[in-house]
Amino acid sequence: MTEYEGVFPLWKTAGMTSHDCVARARKLFGMKRIGHTGTLDPDVSGVLPLCLGRATRIVEFLQELPKTYEAELTIGYATDTGDASGRVIETAERVTLDEADIRAAAAAFTGDIEQTPPMVSAVKAGGKRLYEWAREGVEIERRPRMVTIYRLDVHEAFPDGPYWKVRFTAECSKGTYIRALCADIGRRLGYPAVMTALVRTASGPFRRESCVDFAEAERLKASGRLAERIVPIGDALSFLPRGDLSERALAPALSGRKIYAAAVRLAPSGDGEPRPASASAAAQGLIRLYGGGRLVGLYRKDAAEDRYIPVKLFV
Repeated sequence: MTEYEGVFPLWKTAGMTSHDCVARARKLFGMKRIGHTGTLDPDVSGVLPLCLGRATRIVEFLQELPKTYEAELTIGYATDTGDASGRVIETAERVTLDEADIRAAAAAFTGDIEQTPPMVSAVKAGGKRLYEWAREGVEIERRPRMVTIYRLDVHEAFPDGPYWKVRFTAECSKGTYIRALCADIGRRLGYPAVMTALVRTASGPFRRESCVDFAEAERLKASGRLAERIVPIGDALSFLPRGDLSERALAPALSGRKIYAAAVRLAPSGDGEPRPASASAAAQGLIRLYGGGRLVGLYRKDAAEDRYIPVKLFV
């Protein structure tokens, strides 16, 4: 049986939970050790990287990376869920705005902002997920928290009957709720607002164009080419600097020992992708060390000892 290891860039279709995706992937790959790198709501389609085998050990790094979404905002009404699937709880008779007003309001939400998690979210409170409380009709007090909107590009804004529709792209930190962002933009403009469409087009280094849905994955498996679409662990972490071990240091590295800095040749800074600004605190200072043509592990430098200390080994 084929042993799969690495990151599979899944394109999640609407109608499946992230948990459903993992369960189906376990059948597809014939293995249990699979984890996803960031929950997507059932109604949302988009990029959902799945970590296979030992790649599950890098979930903590990948899930912290920025996400990119394409969204549609409707200004003029609000729902109890913050999206189009909910019950309408507020409406405006007519929205009197212009495109300049909307662009200015959206621009105000770039950078570090405070955001209150919506009740329909997976945040835990009082021993339950918020969405579980919401199903019981219970409103829980939520504390605002800081998130970062790295980029918010309004592509078009136009009147739609008595309302306005706005289509935009947002690149944001982990934990950002686009439905809450839509409601906040509307509130700044003085109107109720709701998220009426959402697609995740990127998660860290994984982009829409490189993803595979389950239908295609089944065809690839039938033709014996499924492994071709799995990204090696080291490549999935290409935002981390790379170092290459000297031949003499390879054996100590394989046995899990610390490595003297002099035995590591650092690749030029342009070797990997630009490091995302929101890479997790856990990933700060990490380096990918290669030896013998393969990824040995992730290491962090101890400046006092001038040695690299193993954090996670993959050999």
